[in-house]
Amino acid sequence: MNAFTEAEIAYLESQPLMRFATASPSGKPDVAPVIFELDGDDIITAGFDITHTARYRNIQRNPQATLVIDDLVTIDPWSPRGIKIIGTAAIETAGGPERFRITPKVIISWAINDTTPGIPRMERREVG
Repeated sequence: MNAFTEAEIAYLESQPLMRFATASPSGKPDVAPVIFELDGDDIITAGFDITHTARYRNIQRNPQATLVIDDLVTIDPWSPRGIKIIGTAAIETAGGPERFRITPKVIISWAINDTTPGIPRMERREVG
């Protein structure tokens, strides 16, 4: 069973940016807009030199991460949609520069699987 539904996969593949939130062991938050790609059930993100970022230092000591990928279908009527992913992040080298692999534990989506106009239904499920 896949972590993401077909509709969620299509949505993730259509979006260019996500917000990547981490926290230091003492709880100091950091969030950064980053590009990403879907790799099976995991999210992959990298950068020019991630070793100099707060998220790199945070993930080394606290692997918990939250991602948000969202947009507005329209402003009038107001129609937001998106996916929030709560999971664990690991630093990996895949034959190149280091990158982050985020494995979902909880997926929360709104207006992705049920697109009834005017009613952005929120869905939450544990996957890991």
